[in-house]
Amino acid sequence: MHLHLNRKKKNYMILFLFSIEFERLDLEKAAGSPHQVDQRIDPCRQNSISLLPPPKGVEDLRVIAGYGNVNTFTYSQLSAATKNFRPDQILGHGGFGIVYRGILDENIKRGFKSTQVAVKKLNPEGVQGDKEWLAEVNYLGQLSHPNLVKLIGYCCEGDHRLLVYEYMACGSLERHLFRRVCLTMPWPTRIKIALGAAKGLAFLHAAERPIIYRDFKTSNILLDADYNAKLSDFGLAKEGPMGDETHVSTQVVGTEGYAAPEYVTTGHLTARSDVYGFGVVLLEMLVGKKAMDKSRPTEERNLVDWARPFLIHTRKVLKIIDPRMEGQYSRKAAMAVAGLVHRCLSQLPKGRPAMNQVVETLESIQELPECTEDTLLHSGGNSLILFEAPKVDNNTIDNSSTKKEAENKSKMHDRRRTKHGNGRSKGETPMVFHASSPSP
Repeated sequence: MHLHLNRKKKNYMILFLFSIEFERLDLEKAAGSPHQVDQRIDPCRQNSISLLPPPKGVEDLRVIAGYGNVNTFTYSQLSAATKNFRPDQILGHGGFGIVYRGILDENIKRGFKSTQVAVKKLNPEGVQGDKEWLAEVNYLGQLSHPNLVKLIGYCCEGDHRLLVYEYMACGSLERHLFRRVCLTMPWPTRIKIALGAAKGLAFLHAAERPIIYRDFKTSNILLDADYNAKLSDFGLAKEGPMGDETHVSTQVVGTEGYAAPEYVTTGHLTARSDVYGFGVVLLEMLVGKKAMDKSRPTEERNLVDWARPFLIHTRKVLKIIDPRMEGQYSRKAAMAVAGLVHRCLSQLPKGRPAMNQVVETLESIQELPECTEDTLLHSGGNSLILFEAPKVDNNTIDNSSTKKEAENKSKMHDRRRTKHGNGRSKGETPMVFHASSPSP
């Protein structure tokens, strides 16, 4: 009985310390804490963030009655926000469960202006459970960065487990990169997205105790209306080694094709494990193919194994780059990206660059002329090229003979075109259309 009371007092003391620390964080936020400013100026700088230990269970979270800077919601509030989780509000499915579009406003919760959100509802029979759900609340409830998706709140009422995120208008990188319709993401947009995702990882690795994301892949990179990349789904994130530790040992989890080879074989996890995953995604963006695809010929099913020998040879690299981007990049830019991919995919962890070095390399690539957004016709953000066609002014064609003459001129013009630029001359401006998909 005495031991039971001591344990109970200890638990209450921990909760009390939690509440004091959250109050301190709120005061720092109101006063404009210095480290928050630094994070936005230089996302790669070693930061002073020291995370609070995560709640041991959902019951602890309920007692705290508020975690970090996020809101708590009732199940009925989120049901109302998603129109009773109607099927037509579904944005996507994942290992966690189903994601719904929702609207939060004053009628749902006091103090909220009308805000579009994404609501993830845990599937009790899914592959993820309370442990992964708590990890999301723990990390995103305390971390804030332009390249991490914002967690607005959560619900843990009864058996319900829900998370409320900011709405990402353009959905996941996976949907844009591998969509089947005739759309292609331009070179500058891909570089911008890669740089944003790299900054997100660099920020995590620069924490006082590095945070290893562990599940870096295209479906976990979400895009806002301006194609700014933000990392989502922190269910598998884990704190990395500190001090003299070389690694942390853990159960091997993640997605086939993205996990570093040394992690798969030994369970040893380091920040360089994330760098390998980043290399896989950057390769997907360069080549336009999925990391694993059993529908491809046997030797091409694993993209990394197939592409690695090509990455250090200029002519071979140019042959495997996504043909939909033809003419949008220089040989220098292509080799710079391919070289970065090759280093990130090194079989030896020490042979891979740190994420802050990856950021620096991508920033230098982004400064090249072909990587500036004004090289493409766009309006209010980035664009996806749909098709290109020669312009013919029908108002100047009055009869059939004039039409025939115009057609002949068009054919002659086509013969004079260079092979660059997806079949257009270098001086021709592509026709572009905006396309967006919902958040997953």
